[in-house]
Amino acid sequence: MVHPSKRIIGEMSDELKGKKLLLGVTGSVSIYKSLDLARSLMRRGAEVKVIMSPDATKLISPTMFHWATGEEVVTEIGGEIEHVSLAEDYDALIVAPATANTISKIANGIADTSVPLTALNFIGMAKKVIVVPAMHLPMYSSPQIRENVEKLRAIGVEVVEPMIVKDLAHYPDVEYLTQYIVAYLLRGRDLSGLKVVVTAGPTREFIDPVRFISNPSSGTMGVDIANEAHFRGADVVLVHGPLSTHHRPYVKTVEVTTTAEMANEVEKLVKTGYDIVVLAGAPADFRPIRTAESKIDSHTEVPEIKLEKTPKISSVIRKYNVFLVGFAAETANSDDELIMKAKQKKERHKFDLIIANNARRKDIAFSSEYNEVFIIGSDDKVEKLDKNYKTIIARYLLDKIKEEYTVRKTQ
Repeated sequence: MVHPSKRIIGEMSDELKGKKLLLGVTGSVSIYKSLDLARSLMRRGAEVKVIMSPDATKLISPTMFHWATGEEVVTEIGGEIEHVSLAEDYDALIVAPATANTISKIANGIADTSVPLTALNFIGMAKKVIVVPAMHLPMYSSPQIRENVEKLRAIGVEVVEPMIVKDLAHYPDVEYLTQYIVAYLLRGRDLSGLKVVVTAGPTREFIDPVRFISNPSSGTMGVDIANEAHFRGADVVLVHGPLSTHHRPYVKTVEVTTTAEMANEVEKLVKTGYDIVVLAGAPADFRPIRTAESKIDSHTEVPEIKLEKTPKISSVIRKYNVFLVGFAAETANSDDELIMKAKQKKERHKFDLIIANNARRKDIAFSSEYNEVFIIGSDDKVEKLDKNYKTIIARYLLDKIKEEYTVRKTQ
């Protein structure tokens, strides 16, 4: 009989379908967040089992994790030598939260309790281990713990930096941690060493101090691309207009309002040495020639507004010889028409790669959680990514960007 909690597996996505993850839980007061982490990973398709340290069981009942995952919880290592069988059967170990004690034990090969004992077996089998520290900040900042964190990294353990809030090294936001884990498990740090600029969201061109020309872009696609690149090891800056997405950017950000400001900030960054620019934003193409200094009285005659073109960001930065990725949000009556318009735009703006979606559709693109895109690369070969969450679309877009960028570097 299937445990009722297992019914949530894959209800959000199948990104982690087939993955068996072991969640190691230790004695930090942030332990309750791991209940949500376990279920968040399950909703993305993973099977999750929990192993608890003795101190963890004093803070929360193993029954809670049994309820959360539908799997029996391991609390002690006995004659079944679970530390060996778990390392053999599971794809990765996530230690969250990880106390200073547990970090130090894993780093120095001390195997006197269940979690570090099992972690050493995962490391010995060259399987992925992710450690999520959570403790008071002075302890995390101590030379001993910093040294042990670096020891873990030196042997291939992925350490997720905590969120620093006042004097605490906090367990990260669960959504952030979930995205980090998914990206690391599926792609590792394959974009390490790359410097990437991403644009996101609309811009605003003001008619008067309270009215402006803009578009329905929420910024979700750009934010998701920036986050995915960051989780995969790239040095990322997000230049964005006013965002209306609930997806939080977890990278360095530069906020702008107008198209000219966006172009200026992107150029400033590119001048400092960036490899890839992804123009996922939706800057306004036109602006009023003149902006009224005060609000136009709506009871008077309707004003005549004359427009001019805004600067094209691609034209501003093309001369810097970066790998340039464009987006084409077009209104099209067919896929063929969409692809034709995207190819024309790619040629016009000299993009290395362009990503097209149909803005006529209401179920994707602007202000949606979903997208469906066509990718047109350097050889004009067309690849389609079927409708999916933008977080997942972002992953495959970056795969293609990495592939094409690598080819260009070798030419």
